[in-house]
Amino acid sequence: MLHARLTSSEKRRSLRSALASGELLRFPGSFSPLVSLLIERIGFEGIYVSGAVLSADLGLPDVGLTTLSEVSRRGHEIARVSNLPAIVDVDTGFGEPLNVARTIQVLEDLGLAGCHLEDQRNPKRCGHLDHKQIVPVEEMTRKIRAAADARRDPDFLLIARTDAAAMEGIDAAIERGHRYIEAGADALFPEALRDRREFERYREAVDVPLIANMTEFGKSELLPVSTLRELEYNIVLYPVSALRLAMFAVESGLRRIADEGTQVGLIGAMQTRRDLYALLDYEAYTAFDRDLFDFSTPE
Repeated sequence: MLHARLTSSEKRRSLRSALASGELLRFPGSFSPLVSLLIERIGFEGIYVSGAVLSADLGLPDVGLTTLSEVSRRGHEIARVSNLPAIVDVDTGFGEPLNVARTIQVLEDLGLAGCHLEDQRNPKRCGHLDHKQIVPVEEMTRKIRAAADARRDPDFLLIARTDAAAMEGIDAAIERGHRYIEAGADALFPEALRDRREFERYREAVDVPLIANMTEFGKSELLPVSTLRELEYNIVLYPVSALRLAMFAVESGLRRIADEGTQVGLIGAMQTRRDLYALLDYEAYTAFDRDLFDFSTPE
């Protein structure tokens, strides 16, 4: 009720423990606290706050226009309600190494379990689009060192994302991954790998936790959980799935209301009041309120 039962430190430790187990952890993307409650209820292992989703929800393209304040606020709102660890996308870190250092400490204070930082040049773009530009490896390693030095909680997970595979090939992406780990990253996120063979090759080349991005309509083959487990990946992201599902349903429903002049025919496609209240745990709030107000005041 109100907030998660687990503290931020407990959630970070649980993520570290889960990564050490070798099991594949599933992190659907969330765009609101309510979606986060549903992700936990269904039984996923973590929550992902996608930069692309946050930008879209603000009516912006994913080109690095969001600010640290916007991203950290939404990340905090999402992390607050769930006992699952939440990882947030911080794009290129909102500036130079000193800005990156501040970003890490703000996220720690707001209850996030980890973040990923990428090696694109601003204006950055979705990792599955063409004509991306990446910064020199030395520039990215300075940011990673700043992030690692600024981190106060050693359990806060620092993930380095590289977009080099699409620009310079898989070998360059592997080489950058090694450099990023040396600089202080805990895990690697090789973006826009094309198929099973590339995912397999990256795993063969590095011995740290790896993140697989299973985003729809992108450059990567959509590998099932069974394959990713076989390849020994550690986290799989479904970054935009919930938003795409929601927007498709919203658009379809609104068009039907516009055409028919009523929502009666859509009732069966809606979450019921009962289900919404159960997800919000209304009963616990009501019981809590009755316990507090069990007296009467004088006239």
